[in-house]
Amino acid sequence: MHTKAPLSLCVAMAIALAAVSCGGGDSGSTPSSPSPTPTPTTGTTITITSSGASPRSVTVTAGSRVTFVNNDSSAHDMSSDPHPSHTNCPEINQVGFLTAGQSRQTGNLNTTRTCGFHDHNRPTDASLLGTIVIQ
Repeated sequence: MHTKAPLSLCVAMAIALAAVSCGGGDSGSTPSSPSPTPTPTTGTTITITSSGASPRSVTVTAGSRVTFVNNDSSAHDMSSDPHPSHTNCPEINQVGFLTAGQSRQTGNLNTTRTCGFHDHNRPTDASLLGTIVIQ
C-alpha cells in the first residue's frame, strides 16, 4: 500500500512539472508580434452655436474621429442620418446628447463613405444638418 502513494505522488509531480515547463520555455522561434492597432485620431471639430453646426461638411481620413463641441446655450442631440432610425453611420450616435459647453467624439469612422448628421430633436433644422466624408 505504501508503494502506491509515492508512485502516485511522483506521477502527479511529473505532470505538474511538465505543465509548468511547457508554458514558459523558449521554443527557439521568434514569436510573432500582433499587428498594431491604429490609434484613433481626431479628424476635425464641428462646433455647434446658436447659428448651427460649423463647418457643416468635413472630410477626414478613415480611422479618424470627429469632435462635436456644443458652444450653444441650448442642448443638442447629434445623431446619424436618417431620422429617426440613425442607422447610416452609428459611429456618430456616440456623440448623442450634448449639454451647453459639452463636447464628445464620434466612434472611429473606419468605413469610406459620406455620413449625414442632424440634431435628433430638430431633424429639419438646416443649420444643424451636415456631412462627414470619410476617405
